[in-house]
Amino acid sequence: MKPSAFNVRVPLANGEVFLMNTLTEAQAVVSEDVVAVLDRLDSGTANVQAVAQAEREALATLADNGFVVRHLASERAALEAHFTAFREDTSQLRVTILTTLQCNFACDYCYQGEHADLGRQADRMSIDTATRVAAWIAKRVEEVQPRQLVLTFFGGEPLLNVPAMFEIAGRSSKHAASRGVTQTVNIITNGLLLTPQLVESMVPLGLTGVKVTLDGDRETHDRMRPLRGGQGTFDRIIENVRRVAPLVPITIGGNFDMETAGRYPALLDFLKAQDFAGRIVKVAFKPVIKPAPQNLPSGVIPLRPVESNPRPLNGSCMTAAGPSTGRAPATAPGSVCDSCHLVDDEISVLRQETLRRGFPAPDGVHMGPCEVYRRHSHTVGPDGSLYACPGFTGEFSLAVGHIDGRREPGLAAAARRFDRLAPWRQCGDCPFIPVCGGGCAVAAHAELGDMNAPSCHRRSIEAALTSLAEEAAGGHAGEVQ
Repeated sequence: MKPSAFNVRVPLANGEVFLMNTLTEAQAVVSEDVVAVLDRLDSGTANVQAVAQAEREALATLADNGFVVRHLASERAALEAHFTAFREDTSQLRVTILTTLQCNFACDYCYQGEHADLGRQADRMSIDTATRVAAWIAKRVEEVQPRQLVLTFFGGEPLLNVPAMFEIAGRSSKHAASRGVTQTVNIITNGLLLTPQLVESMVPLGLTGVKVTLDGDRETHDRMRPLRGGQGTFDRIIENVRRVAPLVPITIGGNFDMETAGRYPALLDFLKAQDFAGRIVKVAFKPVIKPAPQNLPSGVIPLRPVESNPRPLNGSCMTAAGPSTGRAPATAPGSVCDSCHLVDDEISVLRQETLRRGFPAPDGVHMGPCEVYRRHSHTVGPDGSLYACPGFTGEFSLAVGHIDGRREPGLAAAARRFDRLAPWRQCGDCPFIPVCGGGCAVAAHAELGDMNAPSCHRRSIEAALTSLAEEAAGGHAGEVQ
């Protein structure tokens, strides 16, 4: 017998040790004596039959929960089965629809600085295309037969094209209900056009959450996310959130660079003081991503442009590119990625600041696998093109299909490319592979020019593991969860 390759441990202040197996998800708080037995097993010096009865019973419990395995080779096969099960899961059909790539904001980090032209010229889904998208979703429901249909409306700014959103959600809701499938709807928006009337109309169609982006306190947000005329947007967004919060749970997202990260605690204090604070179901921040220009301004996280394309993400709003496990509750948007290219130290600090103020936050350990690996997770662009992930929308060379079923060599080649994605196979013996999956394919594509390369943020995961250990250890000493 050997300790699992996916065991991680955190020493606790009381002298005990928190163990987690990232493959089985089991957690335990054990004595140092049990850890010593595991270490002897690892070194080959332990005789399982010779250990004390209490330790033998502890090892049996650990084995039942995957902390101890007979053969590491079989565990590697179990890892592959884990990813296969994730990929082939049919319990949900998840569809992200970009109703438009247009936006009424002029965020200086969006579209790699070319927001002005793209805002006017970007694609917008027609009602005819929306009708065909709904028909395509209905066919997927018939094919997959999921228990749940999860629609996420995104952009650009999706509320700039409300008719297309209602066309899709309305038709899909009727079809899903006729097949006994539960439809849930999420909207990711900048919040400027968010109204109670819109929310009240969407709730009967399955709306369970709205995600609104705030890039710091009032001063910082108004500088980072102004209107095209330069006007600030913070106060109007907050008032809109206040008006809809009684109707639907709210998630707060945000983007930071190295100069603005320090302004998020002020935002958190502001949110905590609001009358709608109790309706915020999750708060999550992530770094701004830019390809590196020749004269890189201070505070920008540098990225290398992909090939010769100056807009690697080319239109999809960058407030959602990154990994998502789909572990978020139904009341919190989860099918579009919630974090991307984590700056390990800053994201760990912001997570702790969020939790300290009583707001729910991602646990920071479960960073994957990415939605891109789900066979039944799709992104639909404004023209009906299909993508494996919202972060690739608009990069037509990476479209994997079209709602009209057209068969083109380029689409088939891109689909095969995504089918073969398995960056975790390059991660060696890292114990976090099951909860990371090799990181974000969009970040690897934009940053490294190779979506097959791992995008590693182990230090951030390790920092989050310490917090998870402290939370799990309270009142659970000696238990396996």
